[in-house]
Amino acid sequence: MKSSEIRSRFLKFFEKRGHKIISSAPLVPQNDPTVLFNTAGMQPLVPYLLGADHPAGKRIVNVQKCVRTQDIDEVGDNTHDTFFEMLGNWSLGDYFKEDAIKWSYEFLTSKEEGLGLDPKRLYITVFEGDENAPKDVESADIWKKCGIPENRIYFMGADTNWWSVGDNGPCGPDTEMFYDVSTEGLNLSSKEEFLKLEANKDQRLIEIWNDVFMEYMKLNGKVFGKLTQQNVDTGAGLERIAAVMQKTNNIFATDLFQPIIDKINEFSTKDDERAKRIVADHLRTSVFIIADGVTPSNSDQGYVLRRLIRRAVLHADKLGMKHGSLFWIAETVIEMYRDVYPEVERSRDLIKSEIDNEEQKFRTTLQEGVKKAANITELTGQIAFDLYQSHGLPLEVTKEITMKPIKDEQVFFELMAKHRELSRAGAEQKFKGGLADISEMSVKYHTATHLLNAALRQILGNDVIQKGSNITPERLRFDFTYPNKLTNEQKKQVEDLVNQKIKEDLPVGFKEMSKKEAEKTGAVHAFGEKYGEMVKVYSIDDKKDGFFSREFCGGPHVSHTGELGHFKIAKEEAVSAGIRRIKAILE
Repeated sequence: MKSSEIRSRFLKFFEKRGHKIISSAPLVPQNDPTVLFNTAGMQPLVPYLLGADHPAGKRIVNVQKCVRTQDIDEVGDNTHDTFFEMLGNWSLGDYFKEDAIKWSYEFLTSKEEGLGLDPKRLYITVFEGDENAPKDVESADIWKKCGIPENRIYFMGADTNWWSVGDNGPCGPDTEMFYDVSTEGLNLSSKEEFLKLEANKDQRLIEIWNDVFMEYMKLNGKVFGKLTQQNVDTGAGLERIAAVMQKTNNIFATDLFQPIIDKINEFSTKDDERAKRIVADHLRTSVFIIADGVTPSNSDQGYVLRRLIRRAVLHADKLGMKHGSLFWIAETVIEMYRDVYPEVERSRDLIKSEIDNEEQKFRTTLQEGVKKAANITELTGQIAFDLYQSHGLPLEVTKEITMKPIKDEQVFFELMAKHRELSRAGAEQKFKGGLADISEMSVKYHTATHLLNAALRQILGNDVIQKGSNITPERLRFDFTYPNKLTNEQKKQVEDLVNQKIKEDLPVGFKEMSKKEAEKTGAVHAFGEKYGEMVKVYSIDDKKDGFFSREFCGGPHVSHTGELGHFKIAKEEAVSAGIRRIKAILE
């Protein structure tokens, strides 16, 4: 079964059961500055999981674009990738475990409407219970009613069967579905056999679906109570399901990757399967990131994009690919997805030019590294690492250029391990706030960001455009367009205006409306124009002028500006040409 049919069948199956089909949100979160990318289907829906009314109703279904780069070094094996599509059906305070499990089972096994998988090859895990929630006997019983025997249902701990992201936000127990893809049939009869096979990671048993029963709330890393409604959050990775349906344990052998691999083969003069997979994955992800408005840079989403393209360049060189050929691979990705995600077609020229320009920039940097390496008289692990960090020069290239033995080579690998750990920690810090961090201070900083944006536009002019933000419980960070460094007088004017509006204790509220209606209100587009058909518009009202601030935003916010305290700009600096950054605190 082709991937296009899997997508279509999934959406139609749940549409028939009362679900409204909604479009994928952009990869860059529209209303959640605590994360770089949407890494799960639930992220764009957090306000509705917390109780807000969704414009499409209580039952929705979608295919959400996602990017995860935490395991980037694993890309090249059979299952890891950085961009993926998550099939999801959602109950926002409507149905719960009974229907969610029954429909999951029906879609997986139905030959007429679903995938037609063999139910005898399904294995199920459910939550075994702990201090936060009881043992999920209910889910196990529902699975038995579906026909799954008890010896293929296993109770597992929170490390595998409790779903949450970050320290704050909705969470809950889940039930996971695994499928036996072995040729001989595994016929497992005990939890011990299941765990042993899963630990082997030999890809004969693949997790293909996950039903999360999201009814709890996490705050500062601890589960502290229940949500106002019971939700269902399901997730099924299209790439994994395609591998199962196309009878391969390798996602790169599916129709989601094979055309890209075929194009790479046209340009390759050497055979390196792992390198081909990395080039295919990284360029596929880069296409989607650029299509959603990101360009290569040294921070945030732009840094991730730059890293992906440059890793693709290095592995293209391993394949002996001609310099400047990467944008042709991107062209293949665009052709594959143009009908499913129109934004890649709309951004065709931009995507190709950004990838080509970044490749040329990186090759210039590499050449500078090659020149430095050629003048080295003694090669050490520290020097090799410095060449990698500053110029992207891989160790094997440095060795080849210098033609010298490397002293203390282990130092290089130790420094690389530390570098990766720091990068991972940085990503985790970005995600630490969770999905739409709703801690008290983060909510205050969210509202303060709106005040800052409005103040900057009033003091500096309406050409000021938000280019990104990051909020933690300790401070806010706000990037915006402006050609010059702010003077002390300008900073004071901005501070004074924000504090004036805090002192006035202005009301903060929102209305839900169509995107076209929202644009007519004069609302600022905080993250560009890639929004759904329906949006929330938050206003900070001002009796004198009607409103002080009005922005597209999903919330949450304080109810009155007087709750914020005193606003202070801690730092103002350049990010790149024409982009300034302000860091501010509330005292």
